[in-house]
Amino acid sequence: MKAILNVIWLIFGGFWLFVGYMVAGLLLCITVIGIPFGLAAFRIGLYALWPFGQTVVDRRDAGAASCIGNVLWLVLAGWWLALGHVLTGIALCVTIIGIPLGIANFKLLPVSLLPLGKEIVPSDRPFATR
Repeated sequence: MKAILNVIWLIFGGFWLFVGYMVAGLLLCITVIGIPFGLAAFRIGLYALWPFGQTVVDRRDAGAASCIGNVLWLVLAGWWLALGHVLTGIALCVTIIGIPLGIANFKLLPVSLLPLGKEIVPSDRPFATR
């Protein structure tokens, strides 16, 4: 079921969200200071490309730098990427078939707003340690 939902997701908006994250990541990687933010955008972009079967968990080793970085991310890229998720989620929820896809878009909102200090893991092992 996850594979079917991922393919439908890819066709009906997932690819364009992925492109948005990749563009944001490239723009953020222009400066040395923006590289951690660009890497976060690339990580979330891969999650946005194939979200079913994965979940987001808090990293245990995240500290104050993640908090400060999340504030900067919110101003630089998070707001616009989250707006894309909201608009796509509303558009997908118009049809009954699109409701699970719209919910997945809304599931991506927290990580698109505050990605630092988060980790994307398979859904069947959300508490696995490194």
